[in-house]
Amino acid sequence: MSRPALALPLQLSPAAAESSLRRVSRFLARALPLCRAHTVEFYTRGLWDRLVAPRPAAVLEALRRPLMEASGAAAAGWGDDTFSKVFCENSEKLINVHLFALAAKYCSLSNLGVCTPLEDVLEALRGDNQGTTGVKTDEFMNNKKSHEVQVMSELVVNIANYCDIKQVIDIGSGKGYLGSFLSVQYNLKVYGIDSSNINTNGAHERNRKLKKHWRAYQSRGKANLKSQRLEKANDRAVESEIKCKAINEKPLNNDSSLQSQDQMAIQDLVPSCGFKGTATCEMSKQNEADLVAWTQSDESKLSEEVLAILNVLPADAVEVSSSQCNCGELCEEEKARRKMASLKANVSKSSESNLYFPLTSRITAETELSDIITDLEDCMMVGLHTCGDLAANTLRIFTAKPEIKAVCSVGCCYHLLSEQFENQEGCPNEVWGFPLCQYLKDKGWCCGRNARMSACLLPTESLFYRAVLQVIIEEIYGVTKSDRHVGKTFSKSSSFIDYVRKSLKKLELDDSKLPDSCIMDYYEKYKHRMNELEAFNMLKVFLAPCIEVLILLDRLCYLKEQENIAWSGLVKLFDPVKSPRCCAVIALKKQSCF
Repeated sequence: MSRPALALPLQLSPAAAESSLRRVSRFLARALPLCRAHTVEFYTRGLWDRLVAPRPAAVLEALRRPLMEASGAAAAGWGDDTFSKVFCENSEKLINVHLFALAAKYCSLSNLGVCTPLEDVLEALRGDNQGTTGVKTDEFMNNKKSHEVQVMSELVVNIANYCDIKQVIDIGSGKGYLGSFLSVQYNLKVYGIDSSNINTNGAHERNRKLKKHWRAYQSRGKANLKSQRLEKANDRAVESEIKCKAINEKPLNNDSSLQSQDQMAIQDLVPSCGFKGTATCEMSKQNEADLVAWTQSDESKLSEEVLAILNVLPADAVEVSSSQCNCGELCEEEKARRKMASLKANVSKSSESNLYFPLTSRITAETELSDIITDLEDCMMVGLHTCGDLAANTLRIFTAKPEIKAVCSVGCCYHLLSEQFENQEGCPNEVWGFPLCQYLKDKGWCCGRNARMSACLLPTESLFYRAVLQVIIEEIYGVTKSDRHVGKTFSKSSSFIDYVRKSLKKLELDDSKLPDSCIMDYYEKYKHRMNELEAFNMLKVFLAPCIEVLILLDRLCYLKEQENIAWSGLVKLFDPVKSPRCCAVIALKKQSCF
């Protein structure tokens, strides 16, 4: 039986979401020539002279200057008239850098006011329930992943409790960090689906390592418990000795009232004691009883914690230490314990409710989850940094399948998105990653791969090396297009000459015809123009958040178009310094769909 619905936070209306999307798309439509420019072709195509009017030094100065406090309300009044002051109508060049920076800031998530605070969402979902504490993730993963898993899992479990569901499907689960934690910490049944069998095997391996770490953690826990028990026992023994000493050293007094007070004091301290020997004896017995009680209580708590961890692991991950494998006669209790462990290991996985199951499968918009998960029930879908089209397909599956009651998706790798209007020769019936919402589809909106790559910019020196290399390739070798890539050669090179020679070999071009002096001539020729590339790169850095906002608002508007959605919103989950892709798309279906 579902719990009574609580009031969810106020959500952005469909009209308000589309209004924000229009605002961002209107600005980016003018800025797209900058976004789509490929820095590899910076010198060969003369991109600075084609796209930017001010000098590089003026651009850098303007972009480094502090901006006034941005206001979404002020930006709402911006129209084509305002944008004509940023970009030239005829040449489409950038002419006003300060206004450009302001417009980019206005189009950020924080200034648009389209995000729902995480605290508001959690407060509404929790109701009167309080959060729980348990396994510390930083013992099993790095700081970034620990931060992401802890924050997202708290949100996921509260959504699951709100919807009264116990099954979670983790799409693009990788090595199972999120899924295994949801299972251990919150007793949820999690299916982690990843297209890579290597990742699935990695998830199993991680569970094995988690078991190994937990065994060490358990040993430390037992040692600490033993130490604490000894300290408690010593403290009680000292305390008892002091009390008995105080009783026996108390001066005798013939006054009946004083004797009465002494007897009452003695009875308060040791109810059944008449003299020192008896008091010590009784107190020792009491200490032993208390020690047994403490031991049983502590070991019970430790056993519960161990069981919670062991249940997340596959049965074959449990190893029996040599000290336990005694060929001698076993007591009845040990036989019963081992029999129970054997039975538990052979129980059908489908009957367990708190396990993590890594599965290998490629998820598309047409995927039937029931073909992958035989015991599929009412559930929610989650995705922590799902790449490219996978985030879009997660939302499509959520809206189409009645058994999926909620979704919490954090996307990434926008450069891997497929775009409907980028390749016109593609099949018209194919499912694309962008756009999703009707407004951008009607506009035939296309970002382009270079624009989506804006959020993955490299250091200026690396870009400079690659741009000058392109000049060499075209002028010396006559090559303008190549299927081969230079890759991460910059980080492995000791100098520009070394970089060029390693890159030419990767591109399968003969570097013997190019002496070192010729390579350095090219370097010196363009060295004084490095500030152009630096300024151009800074312009793209300002535009990168706007590209991400456009993609996120497209997904939110798509959810707003669905009739079976009760609540949908964008929620900033993570600290952007620790995790740059920090915004989640969240939606819950209407109660009538439950």
